[in-house]
Amino acid sequence: MDLKYNSSRKHVSITVPSKSQVMSPHIKSIDDVIVLGINLSKFNKLTQFFICVFGVFLFYLIYGYLQELIFSVEGFKPFGWYLTLVQFGFYSIFGLVELQLIQDKRRRIPGKTYMIIAFLTVGTMGLSNTSLGYLNYPTQVIFKCCKLIPVMIGGVFIQGKRYNIADVSAALCMSLGLIWFTLADSTIAPNFNLTGVVLISLALCADAVIGNVQEKAMKLHNGSNSEMVLYSFSIGFLYILLGLTCTNGLTPAVTFCSKHPVQTYGYAFLFSLTGYFGISFVLALIKIFGALLAVTVTTGRKAMTIVLSFLFFTKPFTFQYVWSGLLVVLGIFLNVYSKNMDKIRLPSICSVWNKSEERKTRTLSQTV
Repeated sequence: MDLKYNSSRKHVSITVPSKSQVMSPHIKSIDDVIVLGINLSKFNKLTQFFICVFGVFLFYLIYGYLQELIFSVEGFKPFGWYLTLVQFGFYSIFGLVELQLIQDKRRRIPGKTYMIIAFLTVGTMGLSNTSLGYLNYPTQVIFKCCKLIPVMIGGVFIQGKRYNIADVSAALCMSLGLIWFTLADSTIAPNFNLTGVVLISLALCADAVIGNVQEKAMKLHNGSNSEMVLYSFSIGFLYILLGLTCTNGLTPAVTFCSKHPVQTYGYAFLFSLTGYFGISFVLALIKIFGALLAVTVTTGRKAMTIVLSFLFFTKPFTFQYVWSGLLVVLGIFLNVYSKNMDKIRLPSICSVWNKSEERKTRTLSQTV
Protein backbone atom coordinates (compact mmCIF):
# COMPACT_ATOMS: atom_id res chain seq x y z
CA MET A 1 0.00 0.00 0.00
CA ASP A 2 1.49 3.38 -1.08
CA LEU A 3 0.81 6.44 1.05
CA LYS A 4 1.51 9.94 -0.37
CA TYR A 5 1.16 13.29 1.41
CA ASN A 6 0.81 16.59 -0.47
CA SER A 7 1.54 19.58 1.80
CA SER A 8 0.25 22.25 -0.60
CA ARG A 9 -3.21 20.75 -1.02
CA LYS A 10 -3.21 19.11 2.43
CA HIS A 11 -4.58 15.73 1.45
CA VAL A 12 -3.48 12.12 1.71
CA SER A 13 -3.79 9.72 -1.24
CA ILE A 14 -3.83 5.99 -0.59
CA THR A 15 -3.17 3.43 -3.32
CA VAL A 16 -4.43 -0.08 -2.61
CA PRO A 17 -2.67 -2.82 -4.59
CA SER A 18 -4.72 -5.30 -6.57
CA LYS A 19 -5.25 -8.91 -5.53
CA SER A 20 -2.63 -10.11 -7.98
CA GLN A 21 -0.03 -7.79 -6.39
CA VAL A 22 -0.82 -8.88 -2.85
CA MET A 23 -0.90 -12.60 -3.53
CA SER A 24 2.12 -14.83 -3.74
CA PRO A 25 3.36 -15.48 -7.31
CA HIS A 26 2.94 -19.21 -6.59
CA ILE A 27 -0.83 -18.75 -6.22
CA LYS A 28 -2.72 -18.20 -9.46
CA SER A 29 -6.08 -17.30 -7.97
CA ILE A 30 -7.45 -16.50 -4.55
CA ASP A 31 -10.21 -19.03 -5.24
CA ASP A 32 -7.87 -21.93 -6.04
CA VAL A 33 -8.77 -25.11 -4.15
CA ILE A 34 -5.92 -27.63 -4.26
CA VAL A 35 -6.37 -31.10 -2.77
CA LEU A 36 -3.54 -33.66 -2.90
CA GLY A 37 -1.87 -31.64 -5.66
CA ILE A 38 -5.06 -31.45 -7.76
CA ASN A 39 -6.26 -27.92 -8.56
CA LEU A 40 -10.04 -28.37 -8.41
CA SER A 41 -10.61 -24.80 -9.64
CA LYS A 42 -9.79 -25.91 -13.19
CA PHE A 43 -12.90 -28.12 -13.31
CA ASN A 44 -16.57 -27.17 -13.50
CA LYS A 45 -18.80 -27.37 -10.41
CA LEU A 46 -20.26 -30.78 -11.23
CA THR A 47 -16.82 -32.33 -11.75
CA GLN A 48 -15.58 -30.71 -8.52
CA PHE A 49 -18.52 -32.20 -6.65
CA PHE A 50 -17.93 -35.73 -7.97
CA ILE A 51 -14.19 -35.54 -7.24
CA CYS A 52 -14.83 -34.41 -3.65
CA VAL A 53 -17.56 -36.99 -3.03
CA PHE A 54 -15.38 -39.74 -4.52
CA GLY A 55 -12.48 -38.69 -2.29
CA VAL A 56 -14.61 -38.55 0.87
CA PHE A 57 -16.21 -41.95 0.27
CA LEU A 58 -13.02 -43.66 -0.92
CA PHE A 59 -10.68 -42.56 1.86
CA TYR A 60 -13.14 -42.62 4.76
CA LEU A 61 -14.58 -46.01 3.86
CA ILE A 62 -11.04 -47.41 3.78
CA TYR A 63 -10.35 -45.54 7.04
CA GLY A 64 -13.35 -47.12 8.78
CA TYR A 65 -12.57 -50.57 7.39
CA LEU A 66 -8.95 -50.41 8.58
CA GLN A 67 -9.96 -49.13 12.01
CA GLU A 68 -12.29 -52.07 12.57
CA LEU A 69 -9.76 -54.44 11.00
CA ILE A 70 -7.07 -53.38 13.49
CA PHE A 71 -9.37 -53.99 16.45
CA SER A 72 -10.37 -57.39 15.04
CA VAL A 73 -6.76 -58.57 15.59
CA GLU A 74 -6.95 -60.95 18.53
CA GLY A 75 -5.51 -59.36 21.67
CA PHE A 76 -5.33 -55.77 20.33
CA LYS A 77 -8.47 -54.33 21.97
CA PRO A 78 -6.72 -53.13 25.19
CA PHE A 79 -4.30 -51.01 23.14
CA GLY A 80 -6.61 -48.31 21.76
CA TRP A 81 -4.51 -45.52 23.30
CA TYR A 82 -1.35 -46.88 21.68
CA LEU A 83 -3.08 -46.88 18.28
CA THR A 84 -3.94 -43.23 18.90
CA LEU A 85 -0.28 -42.54 19.75
CA VAL A 86 0.84 -44.07 16.46
CA GLN A 87 -1.90 -42.21 14.58
CA PHE A 88 -0.85 -38.88 16.13
CA GLY A 89 2.74 -39.59 15.17
CA PHE A 90 1.83 -40.19 11.53
CA TYR A 91 -0.44 -37.12 11.44
CA SER A 92 2.41 -34.98 12.81
CA ILE A 93 4.71 -36.23 10.04
CA PHE A 94 2.06 -35.60 7.37
CA GLY A 95 1.44 -32.10 8.74
CA LEU A 96 5.19 -31.34 8.76
CA VAL A 97 5.56 -32.47 5.15
CA GLU A 98 2.56 -30.40 4.03
CA LEU A 99 3.83 -27.36 5.94
CA GLN A 100 7.14 -27.54 4.05
CA LEU A 101 5.25 -27.32 0.76
CA ILE A 102 3.65 -23.97 1.53
CA GLN A 103 5.46 -20.64 1.39
CA ASP A 104 4.56 -19.26 4.83
CA LYS A 105 5.87 -21.63 7.52
CA ARG A 106 5.40 -19.34 10.54
CA ARG A 107 3.39 -20.48 13.55
CA ARG A 108 0.58 -17.97 13.96
CA ILE A 109 -1.54 -19.52 16.73
CA PRO A 110 -0.15 -19.22 20.32
CA GLY A 111 1.35 -22.29 21.99
CA LYS A 112 -1.11 -22.13 24.91
CA THR A 113 -4.02 -22.42 22.49
CA TYR A 114 -2.40 -25.44 20.85
CA MET A 115 -1.97 -27.10 24.25
CA ILE A 116 -5.75 -26.82 24.82
CA ILE A 117 -6.58 -28.00 21.29
CA ALA A 118 -4.14 -30.92 21.62
CA PHE A 119 -5.76 -31.99 24.90
CA LEU A 120 -9.22 -31.93 23.33
CA THR A 121 -7.95 -33.77 20.23
CA VAL A 122 -6.46 -36.47 22.44
CA GLY A 123 -9.80 -36.81 24.22
CA THR A 124 -11.76 -36.99 20.97
CA MET A 125 -9.65 -39.49 19.05
CA GLY A 126 -8.17 -41.44 21.97
CA LEU A 127 -11.49 -42.11 23.69
CA SER A 128 -13.12 -42.87 20.32
CA ASN A 129 -10.45 -45.44 19.40
CA THR A 130 -10.50 -46.97 22.89
CA SER A 131 -14.30 -47.32 22.83
CA LEU A 132 -13.96 -49.86 20.00
CA GLY A 133 -12.56 -52.27 22.54
CA TYR A 134 -15.99 -52.32 24.20
CA LEU A 135 -18.51 -51.53 21.42
CA ASN A 136 -19.44 -52.73 17.96
CA TYR A 137 -18.16 -50.41 15.22
CA PRO A 138 -21.70 -49.49 13.98
CA THR A 139 -22.67 -48.39 17.50
CA GLN A 140 -19.62 -46.14 17.67
CA VAL A 141 -20.46 -44.58 14.29
CA ILE A 142 -24.07 -43.94 15.36
CA PHE A 143 -22.80 -42.12 18.45
CA LYS A 144 -20.45 -40.04 16.30
CA CYS A 145 -23.42 -38.88 14.22
CA CYS A 146 -25.01 -37.33 17.32
CA LYS A 147 -22.54 -34.58 18.20
CA LEU A 148 -25.46 -32.15 18.25
CA ILE A 149 -26.64 -33.42 21.66
CA PRO A 150 -23.59 -32.35 23.74
CA VAL A 151 -23.34 -29.15 21.69
CA MET A 152 -26.92 -28.20 22.60
CA ILE A 153 -26.50 -29.15 26.27
CA GLY A 154 -23.34 -27.05 26.48
CA GLY A 155 -25.05 -24.15 24.70
CA VAL A 156 -27.94 -24.16 27.19
CA PHE A 157 -25.90 -24.42 30.40
CA ILE A 158 -22.76 -22.50 29.40
CA GLN A 159 -24.00 -19.79 27.04
CA GLY A 160 -27.69 -19.70 27.95
CA LYS A 161 -28.75 -20.30 24.35
CA ARG A 162 -32.30 -20.98 23.26
CA TYR A 163 -33.08 -23.41 20.46
CA ASN A 164 -35.99 -23.59 18.04
CA ILE A 165 -38.41 -26.49 17.69
CA ALA A 166 -36.39 -28.04 14.83
CA ASP A 167 -33.22 -28.24 16.95
CA VAL A 168 -35.10 -29.68 19.92
CA SER A 169 -36.81 -32.23 17.67
CA ALA A 170 -33.44 -33.15 16.14
CA ALA A 171 -31.89 -33.74 19.58
CA LEU A 172 -34.93 -35.77 20.65
CA CYS A 173 -34.79 -37.99 17.54
CA MET A 174 -31.06 -38.53 17.99
CA SER A 175 -31.46 -39.35 21.68
CA LEU A 176 -34.25 -41.87 21.04
CA GLY A 177 -32.27 -43.39 18.15
CA LEU A 178 -29.17 -43.73 20.32
CA ILE A 179 -31.10 -45.31 23.20
CA TRP A 180 -32.83 -47.76 20.86
CA PHE A 181 -29.58 -48.64 19.05
CA THR A 182 -27.71 -49.11 22.34
CA LEU A 183 -30.47 -51.29 23.78
CA ALA A 184 -30.42 -53.46 20.67
CA ASP A 185 -26.64 -53.71 20.88
CA SER A 186 -26.73 -54.67 24.57
CA THR A 187 -29.32 -57.38 23.84
CA ILE A 188 -27.64 -59.21 20.96
CA ALA A 189 -23.96 -58.19 21.04
CA PRO A 190 -21.83 -60.59 23.09
CA ASN A 191 -19.05 -58.03 23.69
CA PHE A 192 -21.25 -55.08 24.73
CA ASN A 193 -19.88 -53.10 27.66
CA LEU A 194 -21.30 -49.92 29.19
CA THR A 195 -17.74 -48.61 29.49
CA GLY A 196 -17.71 -48.18 25.72
CA VAL A 197 -20.82 -45.99 25.88
CA VAL A 198 -19.19 -43.78 28.52
CA LEU A 199 -15.95 -43.49 26.49
CA ILE A 200 -17.64 -42.56 23.19
CA SER A 201 -19.93 -40.10 25.02
CA LEU A 202 -16.90 -38.34 26.54
CA ALA A 203 -15.27 -38.34 23.10
CA LEU A 204 -18.38 -36.63 21.69
CA CYS A 205 -18.24 -33.94 24.40
CA ALA A 206 -14.59 -33.20 23.59
CA ASP A 207 -15.40 -33.19 19.86
CA ALA A 208 -18.23 -30.72 20.43
CA VAL A 209 -15.84 -28.30 22.15
CA ILE A 210 -12.82 -28.70 19.87
CA GLY A 211 -14.61 -27.48 16.73
CA ASN A 212 -15.45 -24.13 18.31
CA VAL A 213 -11.93 -23.69 19.72
CA GLN A 214 -10.26 -24.55 16.39
CA GLU A 215 -12.53 -22.26 14.38
CA LYS A 216 -12.01 -19.33 16.77
CA ALA A 217 -8.21 -19.81 16.82
CA MET A 218 -7.90 -20.07 13.03
CA LYS A 219 -10.06 -17.02 12.39
CA LEU A 220 -8.42 -14.93 15.12
CA HIS A 221 -4.81 -15.71 14.17
CA ASN A 222 -5.28 -16.69 10.48
CA GLY A 223 -3.61 -20.09 10.98
CA SER A 224 -3.44 -22.68 8.21
CA ASN A 225 -4.82 -26.22 8.24
CA SER A 226 -1.32 -27.74 7.99
CA GLU A 227 -0.11 -25.66 10.94
CA MET A 228 -3.13 -26.74 13.00
CA VAL A 229 -2.54 -30.40 12.19
CA LEU A 230 1.20 -30.31 12.89
CA TYR A 231 1.15 -28.57 16.27
CA SER A 232 -2.08 -30.01 17.72
CA PHE A 233 -1.16 -33.61 16.87
CA SER A 234 2.53 -33.34 17.81
CA ILE A 235 1.67 -31.87 21.23
CA GLY A 236 -1.07 -34.49 21.59
CA PHE A 237 1.51 -37.17 20.77
CA LEU A 238 3.59 -36.01 23.76
CA TYR A 239 0.48 -36.04 26.00
CA ILE A 240 -0.35 -39.65 25.11
CA LEU A 241 3.28 -40.76 25.34
CA LEU A 242 3.52 -39.29 28.84
CA GLY A 243 0.22 -40.89 29.87
CA LEU A 244 1.16 -44.34 28.57
CA THR A 245 4.59 -44.13 30.23
CA CYS A 246 3.11 -43.16 33.60
CA THR A 247 0.48 -45.94 33.49
CA ASN A 248 2.93 -48.59 32.24
CA GLY A 249 0.79 -49.08 29.15
CA LEU A 250 3.55 -48.47 26.62
CA THR A 251 5.69 -51.60 27.03
CA PRO A 252 2.87 -54.20 26.64
CA ALA A 253 1.57 -52.39 23.54
CA VAL A 254 5.00 -52.18 21.91
CA THR A 255 5.63 -55.85 22.70
CA PHE A 256 2.31 -56.93 21.18
CA CYS A 257 2.66 -54.78 18.05
CA SER A 258 6.24 -55.96 17.46
CA LYS A 259 4.85 -59.49 17.18
CA HIS A 260 2.23 -58.37 14.61
CA PRO A 261 3.92 -55.48 12.73
CA VAL A 262 1.87 -55.71 9.53
CA GLN A 263 -1.54 -55.99 11.24
CA THR A 264 -0.70 -53.10 13.61
CA TYR A 265 1.87 -50.63 12.28
CA GLY A 266 1.17 -51.39 8.63
CA TYR A 267 -2.59 -51.00 8.98
CA ALA A 268 -2.13 -47.99 11.29
CA PHE A 269 -0.07 -46.19 8.63
CA LEU A 270 -2.76 -46.72 5.97
CA PHE A 271 -5.44 -45.90 8.55
CA SER A 272 -3.75 -42.56 9.34
CA LEU A 273 -2.97 -41.75 5.71
CA THR A 274 -6.55 -42.31 4.49
CA GLY A 275 -7.92 -40.28 7.42
CA TYR A 276 -5.57 -37.41 6.58
CA PHE A 277 -6.55 -37.48 2.90
CA GLY A 278 -10.25 -37.78 3.75
CA ILE A 279 -10.34 -34.63 5.85
CA SER A 280 -8.68 -32.74 2.96
CA PHE A 281 -11.60 -33.57 0.66
CA VAL A 282 -14.15 -32.71 3.37
CA LEU A 283 -12.55 -29.26 3.81
CA ALA A 284 -12.58 -28.75 0.03
CA LEU A 285 -16.25 -29.75 -0.10
CA ILE A 286 -17.08 -27.22 2.62
CA LYS A 287 -15.11 -24.44 0.90
CA ILE A 288 -16.66 -24.98 -2.54
CA PHE A 289 -20.24 -26.05 -1.76
CA GLY A 290 -20.83 -25.11 1.88
CA ALA A 291 -21.46 -27.01 5.11
CA LEU A 292 -24.99 -28.13 4.13
CA LEU A 293 -23.85 -30.34 1.25
CA ALA A 294 -20.76 -31.47 3.16
CA VAL A 295 -22.90 -32.71 6.08
CA THR A 296 -25.18 -34.55 3.66
CA VAL A 297 -22.22 -36.30 1.98
CA THR A 298 -20.48 -37.25 5.24
CA THR A 299 -23.76 -38.57 6.68
CA GLY A 300 -24.19 -40.76 3.61
CA ARG A 301 -20.61 -41.94 4.07
CA LYS A 302 -21.28 -42.92 7.68
CA ALA A 303 -24.39 -44.84 6.65
CA MET A 304 -22.35 -46.69 4.02
CA THR A 305 -19.65 -47.42 6.63
CA ILE A 306 -22.22 -49.11 8.89
CA VAL A 307 -23.55 -51.22 6.00
CA LEU A 308 -20.03 -52.31 4.98
CA SER A 309 -19.22 -53.11 8.61
CA PHE A 310 -22.04 -55.66 8.71
CA LEU A 311 -20.99 -57.07 5.30
CA PHE A 312 -17.25 -57.46 5.94
CA PHE A 313 -17.19 -58.29 9.64
CA THR A 314 -19.29 -61.00 11.27
CA LYS A 315 -21.59 -59.59 13.94
CA PRO A 316 -25.18 -60.13 15.12
CA PHE A 317 -27.90 -58.12 13.37
CA THR A 318 -31.41 -57.00 14.24
CA PHE A 319 -33.85 -54.69 12.44
CA GLN A 320 -33.83 -52.47 15.53
CA TYR A 321 -30.50 -51.22 14.17
CA VAL A 322 -32.29 -50.06 11.00
CA TRP A 323 -35.18 -48.25 12.72
CA SER A 324 -32.96 -46.58 15.32
CA GLY A 325 -30.49 -45.58 12.61
CA LEU A 326 -33.30 -43.96 10.60
CA LEU A 327 -34.31 -41.98 13.70
CA VAL A 328 -30.75 -40.64 13.95
CA VAL A 329 -30.75 -39.75 10.24
CA LEU A 330 -34.04 -37.88 10.74
CA GLY A 331 -32.44 -35.98 13.61
CA ILE A 332 -29.47 -35.03 11.40
CA PHE A 333 -31.83 -33.81 8.68
CA LEU A 334 -33.79 -31.68 11.17
CA ASN A 335 -30.54 -30.18 12.45
CA VAL A 336 -29.39 -29.32 8.91
CA TYR A 337 -32.85 -27.92 8.13
CA SER A 338 -32.75 -25.75 11.26
CA LYS A 339 -29.48 -24.16 10.18
CA ASN A 340 -30.62 -23.63 6.58
CA MET A 341 -34.32 -22.71 6.89
CA ASP A 342 -33.86 -19.91 4.37
CA LYS A 343 -32.45 -22.35 1.78
CA ILE A 344 -34.67 -25.35 2.48
CA ARG A 345 -38.38 -24.59 2.36
CA LEU A 346 -40.58 -27.50 3.33
CA PRO A 347 -44.26 -27.35 2.35
CA SER A 348 -46.55 -26.52 5.27
CA ILE A 349 -49.52 -28.69 6.26
CA CYS A 350 -51.91 -25.94 5.17
CA SER A 351 -50.38 -25.69 1.69
CA VAL A 352 -50.50 -29.48 1.26
CA TRP A 353 -54.14 -29.49 2.41
CA ASN A 354 -55.06 -26.63 0.05
CA LYS A 355 -53.43 -28.41 -2.91
CA SER A 356 -55.33 -31.61 -2.13
CA GLU A 357 -58.59 -29.66 -1.95
CA GLU A 358 -57.81 -28.00 -5.30
CA ARG A 359 -57.24 -31.41 -6.87
CA LYS A 360 -60.55 -32.69 -5.48
CA THR A 361 -62.35 -29.65 -6.85
CA ARG A 362 -60.78 -30.11 -10.30
CA THR A 363 -61.73 -33.80 -10.31
CA LEU A 364 -65.33 -33.01 -9.37
CA SER A 365 -65.60 -30.31 -12.02
CA GLN A 366 -64.26 -32.69 -14.66
CA THR A 367 -66.74 -35.38 -13.54
CA VAL A 368 -69.64 -32.94 -13.71
